[in-house]
Amino acid sequence: MKALATRPLAVLTILSALCLAIQLTPRPIPNVEFTSLLVFIVGSFFGGFIGGVLGALVMLANGFLSPWGLAGLMLPFQIIGMGFVGLAGGLYRKTRKNSTGVSSVAETGILGAFLTLVYDIITNFGFSVALMLTGVAPLPAIITALVSGAPFSLIHVGSNLLIFSAAFFPLTRAMKELTGGETKWRRESLPT
Repeated sequence: MKALATRPLAVLTILSALCLAIQLTPRPIPNVEFTSLLVFIVGSFFGGFIGGVLGALVMLANGFLSPWGLAGLMLPFQIIGMGFVGLAGGLYRKTRKNSTGVSSVAETGILGAFLTLVYDIITNFGFSVALMLTGVAPLPAIITALVSGAPFSLIHVGSNLLIFSAAFFPLTRAMKELTGGETKWRRESLPT
C-alpha cells in the first residue's frame, strides 16, 4: 500500500486545516486572502493532483459553510478556479529553478497575480451565468460581471502579487525543514 511518510502527511493535514480555517473566517478586507498561496504551495510541494484536490475541496466546503452564505451557482466555478491554482503549483514545481533570488521572488509574485486573475475571470464568468439564468442576454451579462467584479479583482490580484512574493519561499523553506525535505509517496508496510 502506498502511503505518505508521517511528517509530510502531518504538514499536509495542517495546511489543509489552515486553508479551511482561513477560507471560512470573515476577512476585514474583501478579496485579501491566503488560501490561494497555501493551495499553490501544497501543489508545488506535494504535486499538482494533491494541490488541485485540496483547492477544490476547500472551495466546496466554503460553498456551504462560508460566513457570507451559500455560494449557489458560483460554487462549481470556485471549485474549478481554486483546483486550477493547486494544479498550477504542481506544474510550477516541475519547471522551477532552485534559486530564491530576486528574479524568483518576482516570478512567483507575477505567477500568483496571474493565477488570481484566472481565478477571478472564472468566477466572474460564473456570475455572468447566474445573470443569464435571470434573463440577461449573454454579452451584457459577461460585461456586467467583469465590470462589477473589476474593483474586487484589482484588490485580489494586487494583494496576491504581494503575498506570493513575500511568503512563497519562506513557507516552502519551512515546509522542507518540517518534513525533512520528503514530499514523495513511498511504500511503507502497514501493520495488519
